[in-house]
Amino acid sequence: MKRSIAGFFIVVLLSAIAGSAVAERLTIERLFAAPDLSGASLRSPQFSPDGRWVTYLLGKSDAQGQLDLWAYDIAGGEHRLLVDSSRLATADREMSATEAQRRERQRSSAYRGIVEYYFAADSRRLLVPLGGDLYVYDLQAEPANAVRRITATPAYETDARFSPGGRYVSFVRDRGLVVYDLQTGRETAVTPGGSGTVSYATAEFIAQEEMGRRTGYWWSPDDKRIAYTQVDESPVAEVERFEIAADAVRVVKQRYPAAGMQNARVRLFVAALDDPDAPVEMDLGSDNDVYLARVDWFPDGDRLAVQRQSRDQRTLTLLAADALTGVGRKLLQEQATAWVDLHDELTFLEESPRFIWASSRSGYRHLYLYENDGRLVRPLTGGDWSVIGNGFTPAMQGVDERRGVAYFMANRDTPLERQLYSVSLSGSEPQRLTASGGWHSVKMSADTGVFLDTYSTPDQPPSVTLRAISGERLNVLVDNTLDADHPYAPYLDEHLPTEFGTLKAGDGQTLHYQLIKPRNLVPGRRYPVIVDVYGGPGSQKVRRAWGSSARSHSGFVRQFFAQQGYVVFTLDNRGTGFRGVAFETALHRRFGSVEVEDQVAGAAFLASLPFVDPRRIGVFGWSYGGYMALMCAMQAPGTFAAAAAGAPVVDWRLYDTHYTERFMGMPRDNADGYAASNVLTHADGLAGELLIVHGMADDNVLFTHSTALFKRLQDLGKPFQIMAYPGSKHGLLRFPNTGPHAYATITQFFDRALAPDASPVQP
Repeated sequence: MKRSIAGFFIVVLLSAIAGSAVAERLTIERLFAAPDLSGASLRSPQFSPDGRWVTYLLGKSDAQGQLDLWAYDIAGGEHRLLVDSSRLATADREMSATEAQRRERQRSSAYRGIVEYYFAADSRRLLVPLGGDLYVYDLQAEPANAVRRITATPAYETDARFSPGGRYVSFVRDRGLVVYDLQTGRETAVTPGGSGTVSYATAEFIAQEEMGRRTGYWWSPDDKRIAYTQVDESPVAEVERFEIAADAVRVVKQRYPAAGMQNARVRLFVAALDDPDAPVEMDLGSDNDVYLARVDWFPDGDRLAVQRQSRDQRTLTLLAADALTGVGRKLLQEQATAWVDLHDELTFLEESPRFIWASSRSGYRHLYLYENDGRLVRPLTGGDWSVIGNGFTPAMQGVDERRGVAYFMANRDTPLERQLYSVSLSGSEPQRLTASGGWHSVKMSADTGVFLDTYSTPDQPPSVTLRAISGERLNVLVDNTLDADHPYAPYLDEHLPTEFGTLKAGDGQTLHYQLIKPRNLVPGRRYPVIVDVYGGPGSQKVRRAWGSSARSHSGFVRQFFAQQGYVVFTLDNRGTGFRGVAFETALHRRFGSVEVEDQVAGAAFLASLPFVDPRRIGVFGWSYGGYMALMCAMQAPGTFAAAAAGAPVVDWRLYDTHYTERFMGMPRDNADGYAASNVLTHADGLAGELLIVHGMADDNVLFTHSTALFKRLQDLGKPFQIMAYPGSKHGLLRFPNTGPHAYATITQFFDRALAPDASPVQP
């Protein structure tokens, strides 16, 4: 089955745009309807190891959440359906608790069908987990004989992958690690199955949710050994929480490591595949109260590179651990007065005994070249900018050892953009490879010869272009030109431009903002404002990028609000990400301090604009943004007239260890900071309108946060509104059954509180 991606999409688009000559305004319902307003996209794109294919996931035309596996033939220039998810399994089984939690951590729980896939090293075979079982697809076989089902069990297999050499498939079943030999069809249990509080080869909650480590096992490069974790959650306090659904209440006993409390005990073992019953434990040091942050193998397959982070997160140590003896040796150590960020930039060179490492020791994250024994060779980058990736994508994209060049993503030209750069391993000024200003997300082939460039601006949805390493365009895989055939075409005439600017924080640092104004401002009239806030560590909302994606409708929601007559304002306050140590650590040991101060400064700027009504400034945020909405409303009631807080953290003592302690320290050592950062401390300051929205089965920011606030506000006699969603978790805004209702509720709240149609004339 072959067709161009443009041809594939035009069938489903024509029916959507037929007769749409008149410009339309966005509606909440349309944001969640098919086809996606952002146009075509390639989800989870990969190059095959041989560089022949670009594979990706694509929703069915009649069910965007049901993903199939497609491929683009680079030489032939054609797209084709590789694996139809409905032909492998007619329906997804109910996910296991382990898999459901993993999907929630990966923010992929809204999808079904093929949500992940893996190439074997020979580029011929693909591993496809689907419906709890595993399938291997042979790209060179006839379609009727291409699929091999390798598991068919009542249990749910998860975290599956090929071994590096491609002979084996490994996976976790019943909280234990299993290896399947593709040549013999024989399974080997590398570990026992999990029981009680003990599990194997699975990343614990903290690792998945806060540390960016989503697996608990690692193959050696030669297929001979596997490193894996043993996790014992018995030290973690068991919390009973209620998951309240529409027709039932379920009591969930969850071992949740709240700030200041004990974490799970994590041990690291290495097992030889030919003798899995005699594993060797890796020595991680005498202090057991540490985090196992990252695990990699040295290219020789004899040593592990283990990143160990101290409980206070001020020290990150890179260890070399002998796979045969378990003996570890310190290679390097990073230390900071606030915290050391984790990263995924450790890159071993194949042809020389060296590795590339990232560090913020200069005040900005940069790359450094090391010998494998831990001796520093030289810095590779430097300056008042950061080497940084995009979400789940690391900054390091590849190394061409023959030419002595490393490729990486950074914000060197402006914090508002991401660009691809190259730098010589012998030292040189970085060279920018992506030409257009805006937001680039890059996926590079294994040989670094070509790369996929996903590029967007606030007025141009993401296009996907295949480029040579020089930056030359080879082919456009997804054009996404905003022409008459694009799903956004009926709304294009009402699309409003995004303006960018800067303000100064109280300490003189630069704050970036973006602003969308209603169309045809009437001279002499003042308009209400919705401040769209997140404001938390590691975030960035102000970007020269298309604002919506498969995971988020936030860009379209900003457009929607502006089209309803609101000025929409977004400011990245101090404490948000990718701006260097001084900017990011300004909130250290006290949340809700400089962040609120900066948002108040943003509101003062808004009040100075002739078209803004300073009496009608509202604020909306989710998660940390919900916390910020509450703190703004309560600490600056004369500034913010209304606040809509979604899934807000209220008391940081109830949030998890790794996230909270990184920024706040231990509660026993920072009691004043925790008290000042607690929403309940400031609740008596609430004077404006308030809406609180929360999922009643949220396992990230527990519903307990909101219920504690409900009680406090009731005791104070403060009026407020709530919207609780039975059975919903933290990401309820992403789902088509809850997202439209939640956004409609928020819209109605602001319409009542800020009255966009009642724009008063200036006195």
